[in-house]
Amino acid sequence: MSERVPAIIDVEASGFGRGSYPIEIGFARGDRDVESYLIKPPPTWTHWTEEAEEMHGITRTMLEEEGITPRDVALILNEKLRGITVYSDAWSFDSSWVGRLFDEAELVQRFRIETINRLLAPEEMERWQATKTLLWNEFHIDRHRAANDVRVLQETYLRVTQP
Repeated sequence: MSERVPAIIDVEASGFGRGSYPIEIGFARGDRDVESYLIKPPPTWTHWTEEAEEMHGITRTMLEEEGITPRDVALILNEKLRGITVYSDAWSFDSSWVGRLFDEAELVQRFRIETINRLLAPEEMERWQATKTLLWNEFHIDRHRAANDVRVLQETYLRVTQP
């Protein structure tokens, strides 16, 4: 692919604010290959809100049955993203939740997370939200699932940065 596409990361969480933790992490590298993982919460991660569950549709049962440990997810992220910068459209939330994952895993994070805004000119930032909304309607996929979100974010980036 000739177009330069940034690596993107997205995190779904148990809720918002203090005590919330990551329950799904998805990423897309520059080659547009997408991966996502459900995270089985350790016993000390107890915060849960119904509002967040309604948004992403991920249940505690799904996490228990299909999730993998925070350590295993952290190891995968370090292996697949080592040495690169991944971009987020919700940097403050996503970097905090990824930090919590790596703290629990007792591992050093080997990649950086930056805000997608660093890559955008002011006029591109002005087109960002409308373009993203258009793509959600065009793609007909569920919002607030990490794999879907990173696909839409990469495509939004391509569309707003095209001359």
